[in-house]
Amino acid sequence: MNGKRAVEEFKKEFGKRYSPYLQSVREVNHDFLFMVRGEKRKYLIIMGGSLPGEFKGSVIGRKKEGNTQLSIKLCELSHETIEKLRQIFPWLSPSPLGLKASFGTGDRLGLATPGHIRALRDRRVLAVLAQQSIREISRTKRTLGEVMDSALWGCFQDGYEGPFGADADHIKEMDDLKEAVAIGYSMFTIDPSDFVRADLNARGKTEIDQIYQSMEGMDKLERLYLKRKYGIKGNKLHYEKDPLKNITVPYLPAIRFAIECYEYLRDYMKGGFDFEVSVDETPFPTNPLAHIFIAEELHRSQVDFQNLALRFVGNFQKGIDYIGNLDEFERELDLHAAIARNFGGYKLSLHSGSDKFSVYPIFKEKTRGLFHVKTAGTSWLEAVRVIARKDPFLYRRLHEFALRSFEKDRSSYQVTTDISRIPDLTTIPGKKLETLMDREDSRQLLHLTYGSLLSTRDEEGNFLYRDEIYRDLFQYEEEHYRAVSSHIDKHLQLLGL
Repeated sequence: MNGKRAVEEFKKEFGKRYSPYLQSVREVNHDFLFMVRGEKRKYLIIMGGSLPGEFKGSVIGRKKEGNTQLSIKLCELSHETIEKLRQIFPWLSPSPLGLKASFGTGDRLGLATPGHIRALRDRRVLAVLAQQSIREISRTKRTLGEVMDSALWGCFQDGYEGPFGADADHIKEMDDLKEAVAIGYSMFTIDPSDFVRADLNARGKTEIDQIYQSMEGMDKLERLYLKRKYGIKGNKLHYEKDPLKNITVPYLPAIRFAIECYEYLRDYMKGGFDFEVSVDETPFPTNPLAHIFIAEELHRSQVDFQNLALRFVGNFQKGIDYIGNLDEFERELDLHAAIARNFGGYKLSLHSGSDKFSVYPIFKEKTRGLFHVKTAGTSWLEAVRVIARKDPFLYRRLHEFALRSFEKDRSSYQVTTDISRIPDLTTIPGKKLETLMDREDSRQLLHLTYGSLLSTRDEEGNFLYRDEIYRDLFQYEEEHYRAVSSHIDKHLQLLGL
């Protein structure tokens, strides 16, 4: 019996109750595994003589094949089950991606991975399929483990056997880093922004001098940097004492935290890993000398980092295109990319990378394809688009709740959203609701309030909207995948991938 016949035999008896995902069919020593879609949820089917006994589940049928008695077992899509599958199929484990171009697809719902795979499959880019920031995990009431498991089930469902990464994104605490290591993440993005002294402009020279003098190792840093000169892309760069102070005072504590995280990973990770340092969440752009200082201090501490996320000039807001002078961005990026090549061994990483369509061709050209791009909220917005298209009643309720939650939810984001520019819902017919996902202000409204929409409960403890959102996206699964795939594909095309 082959996989095709195994599915046909299954459908003869259970086809009215379960629909197999044909791309998921796998054979192990003449036993078969595949995912199926039931009325309200998905399951794993194991059909065979020996393999079913190794998994927890319910035997729903038996079949005679020659002299062999085959069992048909129905298994939940649990953590325990996916861990067993990882032991059987090595391709279900994430791996380091190194210095090749890579693209991250965050998934706030844990439903979009098949759509991401369809966009990324056979592209000249490596996929990071499990990616969610600690902030997003907290707001969606998920866990690092659930983020990983949902991505792995998406890989199995879509039959994806290519390499992929799993990014524990925007790690700020050692406990979160340790948890991500234990789960099996392959990439770790360290966000040391809590250690960055971001209020430098509010401090006087005397106070900056006092902080500088109190920091350990300043004499050595002065000896290292004050005599150095750099010629990069026709620019002559060098450190003087006051500019060096204005770099070390805000950045050095953050760099030291990143070094501490790397040393933990180096000691406790069993295999290789990708390491990213992110200084993009600062109120000021990273200037060229600061870039050099960060890279040099990491290298000097023997930190083998693959990605560095800078705060670029301009405004990278959530879920909309770049705001700023593209010529200025191109000039600044050209210099930063040259610095990265000069000091070597890492990619530039673009955060808040969703929907920055005007930037992508420049980013690809100036980095010469040595980049990482992160997206997240844009896939959530495509899910919202499908809900607006298929369930206008639910969308209207989500939208109205988002308006009430916006001021609270926007507090941790740098945005210029003006909700007064969003059209009154009562003036928009149901068939036109999805066009709100093409307007900047309404995109950001739904982008920033995802946590409240997914986690708020009523007085009886039931979710206000979460269950309905998941129900709709299960019902319109293929349309959801097509929307996500098409939108991510637009990103990839503009990146020349």
